[in-house]
Amino acid sequence: MVVVVLLTSGVPLPNVVLSFQRLSRLEGIIPALETSHALAYLEKLCPTLANGTKLVLNCSGRGDKDVQTAIKYLQV
Repeated sequence: MVVVVLLTSGVPLPNVVLSFQRLSRLEGIIPALETSHALAYLEKLCPTLANGTKLVLNCSGRGDKDVQTAIKYLQV
């Protein structure tokens, strides 16, 4: 087994908010915006990985605290 620690940076805010929105809508999980940065990066990374590669993402924090920030950004 290979363990890789993923450090992300430079993910554009629109991608972060879209990942926040997508996970909330599809899975009913409201991620924290910090977790959404990792989600946005994984959306870019996953298509480049070998078929069958397994990933584990730890969703930490309380995304319900970030809902108002996302609403302001999305202007809904």
